[in-house]
Amino acid sequence: MIPRSRRAARAVAYQVFYRLPLPVRRQLVRMAVPKYIVGAVTLLRDSEAEGAGRLLLLRQPPGRGWTLPAGLLQRGENPAVGAARELHEETGVRLAPARLTPATPNAIVHAKGWVDMVFTAEVPASTTELKVDGAEVFEAVWHPLDDLPKLTWPTARLLAYYGIGPLTDRFPPPLPDTAP
Repeated sequence: MIPRSRRAARAVAYQVFYRLPLPVRRQLVRMAVPKYIVGAVTLLRDSEAEGAGRLLLLRQPPGRGWTLPAGLLQRGENPAVGAARELHEETGVRLAPARLTPATPNAIVHAKGWVDMVFTAEVPASTTELKVDGAEVFEAVWHPLDDLPKLTWPTARLLAYYGIGPLTDRFPPPLPDTAP
């Protein structure tokens, strides 16, 4: 139980805070609250694949492991718009944001201060032209889910949330929400 004097001081602080102009309140919150970097990630699957399926992976500098199409959101950018933008920039695949489905879970909060908004989509690999710039992305390749190449640590850990890849046993997917 919080002591009465502390509760009273807290109530006064909130009254003062909520009387401040909105821009001042926002600035105070930005100064006091930990900051997060927000990125958007796309799990792009081959709609024609048989068996376990195939996932589009990227080899980026320094090229020691494979990653997913992803990038940082711009300030105020809708996460699905950012995911579609990054997918196009890194792979040449152009999808409308409405074609991206929020993954479950949609947001992965990492301990180091960033949040990934994750989306899924499917396209036919046989008719989808992949274009990489050779600088930010060396290669974009469809890989069988049951035979993935060496992944970067962050990619392997993120995929584990979706029951994919070598770390699935180490980082099992979260339990589904069972609340009514």
